[in-house]
Amino acid sequence: MENLQLLWQSTGIYNFSAGQALMMLVGFLLLFLAIKKDFEPLLLLPIGFGAILSNIPVAGIAEEGGILYYLYYGIKLGIWPLLIFMGVGAMTDFGPMIANPKTLFLGAAAQFGIFATLLGALALNAVPGIAFTLKDAAAIAIIGGADGPTAIYVASKLAPDLLGAIAVAAYSYMALVPLIQPPIMRALTTEEERKIEMHQLREVSQTEKIILPLMLITLTALLLPSAAPLVGMFCLGNLMNACGVVERLSKTAQNELINIVTIFLGLSVGSKLSAAAFLKLETLGILGLGAVAFAIGTASGVIMAKIMNKYSSTPINPLIGSAGVSAVPMAARVSNKLGLEADPHNFLLMHAMGPNVAGVIGSAVAAGVLLSLIK
Repeated sequence: MENLQLLWQSTGIYNFSAGQALMMLVGFLLLFLAIKKDFEPLLLLPIGFGAILSNIPVAGIAEEGGILYYLYYGIKLGIWPLLIFMGVGAMTDFGPMIANPKTLFLGAAAQFGIFATLLGALALNAVPGIAFTLKDAAAIAIIGGADGPTAIYVASKLAPDLLGAIAVAAYSYMALVPLIQPPIMRALTTEEERKIEMHQLREVSQTEKIILPLMLITLTALLLPSAAPLVGMFCLGNLMNACGVVERLSKTAQNELINIVTIFLGLSVGSKLSAAAFLKLETLGILGLGAVAFAIGTASGVIMAKIMNKYSSTPINPLIGSAGVSAVPMAARVSNKLGLEADPHNFLLMHAMGPNVAGVIGSAVAAGVLLSLIK
């Protein structure tokens, strides 16, 4: 009888808490969004499954000695986000941004959401039960750049206790780009503006593509060293692709390496979705602020494009301004889709890739600024 009682007390049913059950349901919801809705499945699937594993009672998968506990060291030490950035760099073409350097301003404008949300996070301290420090607010604000690896990297440095909520918010909003951005873009533009056709981009030489990442990392080293880890890995991946002499390394960074790291990163993030760490009032505040940050970033890019179009000698479709957030290439595809809706012959994808790439650089620079100022 005593043995049966011990067996019963070792079961998950006996040890389950309501919080753990709820967080496992959250994990199943993330799996549903990944599998059924195709929302950023490469990340939401391992994050969702990691959430399920970390909330299984008694198993201790996310506790010391468990596999998720050790995988999390890749985030804690900043390894997984940086390797992801290298892979993204290898898959990124700087050509559209080089051909139309004015799009750098659109990528910069979209980062306004980051700094606006920093103030918003601090303002939330007026709500009873919420107490965000300046470091917490800075980590939350990066969500506005719609750049998951950067958000995780900054959170691991400034607010590791909020990592799970920040990562889920960042990748959720990245996945929801096709739902969140279009209403904002339509509200801020007229049909005539959405029909604006842009001139064909010039052809960019290989030499230019090689020089840009080298110039970018040099400027980063001189002006903002704290952004060097993110920008440096991004430039390394891009240089491997642009130079054309290390094709094997470039393909590895784009495929095998980034795929393996994505699995580890997703599981590591999921390991922080435990009931004890996630079910707090601050989490709701983070999710709400993330939505506001993303909306402000989108709107800022569109408004900047409208201003530039007014004073530019060549036409600029304001829709490409929304691609200034870092969700590559989803944001650029959304710009192209709305352009085609207004005019079936208006192809904006390559034009939108310019601010999209600039947004990746902009979010890394914004992260570097915050890491430099807030310690």
